Amino acid sequence: MTRRSSLAKGRIVIDQEMCKGCELCTTTCPYDLIHLAEQYNAKGYRPATLVDPDGRCTGCTLCAMMCPDAVITVLRHVKSRAGSAPLAVAA
Repeated sequence: MTRRSSLAKGRIVIDQEMCKGCELCTTTCPYDLIHLAEQYNAKGYRPATLVDPDGRCTGCTLCAMMCPDAVITVLRHVKSRAGSAPLAVAA
């Protein structure tokens, strides 16, 4: 198994209308996957957006912890081990 396949997988969802484009999240992403959008939101800011065509996001939460307005939701994919119960169950 390669190191790449053993990394956690995740993704983030950014509330585009609440983001003020402060760029703090863009500086903390270890894979440089967060950029400012080209378009403006209703408040006149360029919000942050996830640019991850290769699925490199690990869901590390660094961006969400840095966000002063808490507009980033982190979703992590949990791999269950064979023969064990799942760690999380979605309702």
